[in-house]
Amino acid sequence: MKNNELYTYVVVIRNENRRFINWTGFLLSFLSALLFTLEMIESGRVILPLLIGVLFIVGVFIYNIYRARSENKEVSYSKALLISAIIWTKMPYGEWLIFVFVLLAFLEYQAKLPLEIGFSSKQVVFNSLIRKRYAWSDLTNVLLKDGLLTVDFQNNKLFQKLVDDGENEATEEEFNDWCRKHLVHG
Repeated sequence: MKNNELYTYVVVIRNENRRFINWTGFLLSFLSALLFTLEMIESGRVILPLLIGVLFIVGVFIYNIYRARSENKEVSYSKALLISAIIWTKMPYGEWLIFVFVLLAFLEYQAKLPLEIGFSSKQVVFNSLIRKRYAWSDLTNVLLKDGLLTVDFQNNKLFQKLVDDGENEATEEEFNDWCRKHLVHG
């Protein structure tokens, strides 16, 4: 979360969506490459933009396998999605998919970020794509127990997620005591 110094506590929520996001990016890129290849087969000729797109997508797949296996790093399909978007403009059908692929490519990075929740003496901020701010008076309870953060809102809405173990520095007891004081005095 930017401006960490403004928040007494920042709780990082475990992102459980990375695998789904990766599979979605892989499948959309793979299906695009397959459809580009089928279009060249049906036309009976090599269409250079389609061929370049297929080769680039295959290259991204190989690079991702290398990164995941040998470097143990996070993979990304945003480049494959962007190339697919550009190549869809050369297809005789489905040109509108350019908008879907560009949007997904730009949202991939944001969707893979873990949710951070900043707790200051004045407010609680959920740092997501659209930042949400809540006054302490909007909350009835905040509790961190056994790696599970629970935020109970005045409107009976309940937020409950697992925290990322490696990211949170304070003990549960310290955090819960601090939040209790702000709920009572907030």
